[in-house]
Amino acid sequence: MSQPLNPVAHPDSQQFAEIAKFVLNENLEVPEAALRHCATLLIDTLGVAAGATVLEVGQIARDFAIDFHGPGSAEHAATMLFDGRRASLPGAAWALATQIDNLDGHDGYNPTKGHIGCAVVPALFAFAERMPALSGRDALAALAMSYEVAARAGLSLHATVSDYHTSGAWNALGVAALGCRLRGATADQLRQAMGIAEYHGPRSQMMREIDNPTMLHDGSGMGALVGCSSALLAMRGFNGAPAITAEAADVAQYWSDLGQYWTVAENYIKPYPSCRWGHPALDALQGLMQAHPEITLENVASIEVRTFDEAARLFAEMPKSTTQAQYSLHFVMGVMLKHGTVAPAHITGQGLADPEIASLIPRISAASTEAHNARFPAGRWSDVEVVLKNGRRLQSPDTPASGGPDAWRPDADIEAKFHDFCAGRIAPARIRAIWAMRDALLSPETRFAELAELVRPGCDT
Repeated sequence: MSQPLNPVAHPDSQQFAEIAKFVLNENLEVPEAALRHCATLLIDTLGVAAGATVLEVGQIARDFAIDFHGPGSAEHAATMLFDGRRASLPGAAWALATQIDNLDGHDGYNPTKGHIGCAVVPALFAFAERMPALSGRDALAALAMSYEVAARAGLSLHATVSDYHTSGAWNALGVAALGCRLRGATADQLRQAMGIAEYHGPRSQMMREIDNPTMLHDGSGMGALVGCSSALLAMRGFNGAPAITAEAADVAQYWSDLGQYWTVAENYIKPYPSCRWGHPALDALQGLMQAHPEITLENVASIEVRTFDEAARLFAEMPKSTTQAQYSLHFVMGVMLKHGTVAPAHITGQGLADPEIASLIPRISAASTEAHNARFPAGRWSDVEVVLKNGRRLQSPDTPASGGPDAWRPDADIEAKFHDFCAGRIAPARIRAIWAMRDALLSPETRFAELAELVRPGCDT
């Protein structure tokens, strides 16, 4: 079991001073490649948000925010994206983060075993709503900064506690830092905000959700709510215990390269709206199908997946809900075999009642191997063996999950995913206009509000 962190003894420690210097630096220099990837992550996250508008959980979250997170005044309101209604700033961020988290097509960072964009992107739009002059590049710089803070908080938490907590436990600190930067907080207010965010962040057990999939998902909705609230509270004078995941001596190594090594550039983009742990098996099967056209639903006798422990624990039955489908392995493998991909339509509505896929699930097995365990969490790898009804065995190579550092996907694939997720939710012209903002935001002349104006109105269909 990990040893407890040492108490934070020095309120003005040099360790936090360096973090504050990074977070609040108005002239923060983000490498162009990292800034460009950040723009891609932003637009990809918006595509997931649009696609998730029809999910029951998204509708519940948005209506709940209206009923129970109403702002006291227009000054404290923010618009829920692809909805058009206004809730309190933390409420709007919570609703959108919950919505995104539950379609499970959003970005992630391998070493943290979790996700950042689904919390910080909603917070960016909520805080920036009253900043019409904010440039696209400055918004991207602030967003990149929040990815860096969240990633290091996640690494620190995983390294110092024995339980595996959801992303909301640590991406809340990235949200708090983002709010403080955009609202012009002082270093002390930032320190209080990060302390509040860590203290109130949801230390929810990730594997409990894996074993029993629900709308709770990865806790990022609460991470967004807590992070936004923490920044706003700190700027009103509310104080909090220092964040030990940022200030304790035990975690100094995770913060020592802040501003030098940009983790945001290594965040993966999911090709499929399902748990990342199942993606290497999906990619392995897809590769086999492309190499061997005889691998079809009708010809397959069985599929054996060799993977890592966490992936082998994914839901193994026919799902009854989108949440179960996203945390499945057997079901999405069946979807891949039948359709050649996994798309939002396959894990919602009638896709959950496909008798052909249901009949295939008992023929799929999954087990972990030491080789794949050794690669996790730095990478997610699997291999697949398909047995045809004629007795022929077809074996894939060890395959990494695509869309990240182990196997980047081309821009054309990311754009196709964006269009696919948005289709049927917003008009084609609006889809194209939002995607075009990926490059436009990098121009010093572009205001962030130009993108916001495209995503704040409700869906078109």
